[in-house]
Amino acid sequence: MSPPSSPGSEARLALAAGIGCYLIWGFVPLAFQAMGAFGASSWEIMAHRIVWGAPTALVLALIARQGRQILDVVRRPRVLAWLCLSSGLIATNWAVYIWSVNSGRVLEGSFGYYITPLINMASGAIVFRERIDRVGALAIAFAAVGVVFQGLALGHLPVISLVLAFSFGGYGVVRKQVQADAQTGLFIECMLLIVPAVAFLLWLAHQGVGHFGASTPATLWLVFAGPMTAVPLALFAWCARRLPLSTIAFMQFIGPTIGFAIGVAQHEPFGPLNATAFAFIWTGAAVFLYGAWRRSRQVRMAIAQAAGVE
Repeated sequence: MSPPSSPGSEARLALAAGIGCYLIWGFVPLAFQAMGAFGASSWEIMAHRIVWGAPTALVLALIARQGRQILDVVRRPRVLAWLCLSSGLIATNWAVYIWSVNSGRVLEGSFGYYITPLINMASGAIVFRERIDRVGALAIAFAAVGVVFQGLALGHLPVISLVLAFSFGGYGVVRKQVQADAQTGLFIECMLLIVPAVAFLLWLAHQGVGHFGASTPATLWLVFAGPMTAVPLALFAWCARRLPLSTIAFMQFIGPTIGFAIGVAQHEPFGPLNATAFAFIWTGAAVFLYGAWRRSRQVRMAIAQAAGVE
């Protein structure tokens, strides 16, 4: 029997799991583009993400011994209603992101996910009456200026970025109301969406324009959409319980940074106004991270002082 893992080794595993999940999310655009290269439309990729995400999430939920939790959630109409709302929000987020990636708008997508943590901060203040300090308000202000410059660069409101940020931010708010773990919630969300997804894929097959089964590589890529969705979420759920908020806050910018690098490497339009927009977003992110680090440090000092008093 192996000895129990030490707190230090568990923290290192949690850090590796967190970095792993954000690396997967960062490189997801390349997977969507690979599926698109075989001719799959954004809607077809989306449908396969739902269909193959459901069994993957179920397996992960059973490994985590959440089978009873799934049955409990199914029996509670209020929880199911919240998950219906969250499934609509995450479906919107997935559809818009896949379309943006396969339409040569990876930079707009990464911009949206840079905004998301700041949207979460604002949502916490509005919905949950959480207090925003001066550092948080400054971070949100920098993000708002960045959105303005991105709009000037595009010549219109950055709709893709804002839809991604608000849909994922709204998803986080709704899921905060749901008493269910990540794997359980994702499985039920996929099951709520699976009927229209399967119906759409059957219609594509009937029309002879579906890509599942058209070739082995295309089929494998489409099936891979399921694990690609569920596995990083499970990694995140595991590490989030074991790492401080400041570490999580830092890691959540890994994904959009990789997306930004992919967009630039693929020669998407990136002029002075785009650069200014991202400069403001990065400044807002830096301020956000500083605030998270400061709060975490204050908590550690308070715990240390309390332990000293005892």
